[in-house]
Amino acid sequence: MRTLVIGDVVGKPGRKAVQQLLPGLRTDYSLDFVVCNGENAAHGAGITPETAQELLSAGVDVITTGNHVWAQKEIIPHLNGPLPIIRPLNYPPGAPGRGLIITEKAIVINLMGRTFIGNYDCPFRGIDQVLAQLTGKHLPVIVDFHAEATSEKIAMGRYLDGRVSAVLGTHTHVATVDLTILTLGTAYMTDIGMVGPIDSVIGNDVESVINGFLTRLPHRITVAKGRTGFSAVFIDIDEETLKSTRVERVYREVD
Repeated sequence: MRTLVIGDVVGKPGRKAVQQLLPGLRTDYSLDFVVCNGENAAHGAGITPETAQELLSAGVDVITTGNHVWAQKEIIPHLNGPLPIIRPLNYPPGAPGRGLIITEKAIVINLMGRTFIGNYDCPFRGIDQVLAQLTGKHLPVIVDFHAEATSEKIAMGRYLDGRVSAVLGTHTHVATVDLTILTLGTAYMTDIGMVGPIDSVIGNDVESVINGFLTRLPHRITVAKGRTGFSAVFIDIDEETLKSTRVERVYREVD
């Protein structure tokens, strides 16, 4: 199964880049399945039904999120609906939405780290419980691990090696150089990177971010403008063994 997993989409520039590039990438790579992290798709924080639909209409099959999933309140009623959007699995019981989705082609699971990011339920124990429940389903399993600490992400990759098809990190918006296939066949990358403005601070306006560091005063962060980078990972998954056989970083720039 030929799969593309797209990093954090930041605001309108990120959405436009997906709309511009994804149809061609689906053709060029003969893609069967596309996952995209959309938790910053609306104004740089959160996602709305409208911005989600823009990504889905461009060719995304499943949208994952993270710690900003609740930032746009209008999405909350839709998290239990038909839209293929998932939030991190390890939110406490009772939180709206679901942490995984089972499609005809793949199972996608969203996890949240805890180190330097927040007090959530244990992602390691959470994924153990889910995988035990999925026994007997012969489908690739793709994990978006939305986390801050590289150590926690690497530990999760090693923990799940051979148990899932891919563990790919999101959240920091900065692509790492460690894309690989681990010993037992799991594709791994600490962070895919973002789809957002290049001349920015992780997608946000440079001046406003620097001013915040200098003054420590409350201020409004806005999405930057200009040329946009598109970061994603291509994975070829053997549908018999469910192991990854080929990985490639996909990077493009658009005006």
